[in-house]
Amino acid sequence: MGVATLADSFEEHRSHLLSAAYRLTGSVSDAEDAVQETWLRLADADVATIRDLRAWLTTVVGRICLDRLRSAAVRRENYVGQWLPEPIVTDVAPSRSPDPLDSVVRQEDNRMAAMVVLDTLSPDQRVAFVLHDGFAIPFGEIAKVLSISVPTARQLASRARRAVADAPPPVSETEHAEAVTRLMAALSSGDLQAVLAALHPDAVTVGDANGTTTTALNVITGADRSARFFLGLARKYGLETILGAVPVLVNGRLGFLSPSSPGDETHPGIPGRVTAFTVHDGRVWAAYDIANPEKFGGIRIAAPPRMR
Repeated sequence: MGVATLADSFEEHRSHLLSAAYRLTGSVSDAEDAVQETWLRLADADVATIRDLRAWLTTVVGRICLDRLRSAAVRRENYVGQWLPEPIVTDVAPSRSPDPLDSVVRQEDNRMAAMVVLDTLSPDQRVAFVLHDGFAIPFGEIAKVLSISVPTARQLASRARRAVADAPPPVSETEHAEAVTRLMAALSSGDLQAVLAALHPDAVTVGDANGTTTTALNVITGADRSARFFLGLARKYGLETILGAVPVLVNGRLGFLSPSSPGDETHPGIPGRVTAFTVHDGRVWAAYDIANPEKFGGIRIAAPPRMR
């Protein structure tokens, strides 16, 4: 097989590999790097011995992502506050310039709630679960990737499966959008009772800034505390932090991108942030406030605003 033909064959699987790598790492930049490294390994491989190219590529990208997951686990030990996946941010209207990430965000398995749960797994659990349940890689191959026995690989996937089952079931795009729109309207009004009505009683707010700006250092639990957190941000930094938020799709569901603000005479400046939501029982159940600029690599909108 010539290099050009091999490259064409690889491109047919790029979106699939990007989706697998993103689910495995929770990082857009790591996923894109892993896919590129997979291509380099394919170019050096004896292609004649590969029976199922898609499965071979998926296994290779899984092995690469395992190394990245283990490195990320070390970095997280010194991370300030909570750690969230890198969001994939796209325009609400379909893009005229196709991006491989477009196909990634259309998959329910990559919605933010599911990605957050995957981030709670150990690297080995995550690889075993995603490769087997998500991409039908046999446990025999997964055991080789993880350097463990087949029964142990099955056990890792089973534990991960139980954890993932605890994530709220996805709702329709319409229900999600309606609930998020109600919350943003309530926040814009500054009415605490309206905000509480838009939040699920068991709502949680998770912030991720790595100490770079103001957000929730610990997980905020309960509708009242979550409402007061967001209204407090609006009071401190100005209502424009809410009114100026741009509706976008965050991992395929309605969220908001807030540009950086220089501040004014009465309010300090604030860097940009991405806010994603999970909806349950018709109300916002979780808000993910992502303000670490190192996690903005997945912002792929046509006219991205200033974020720093």
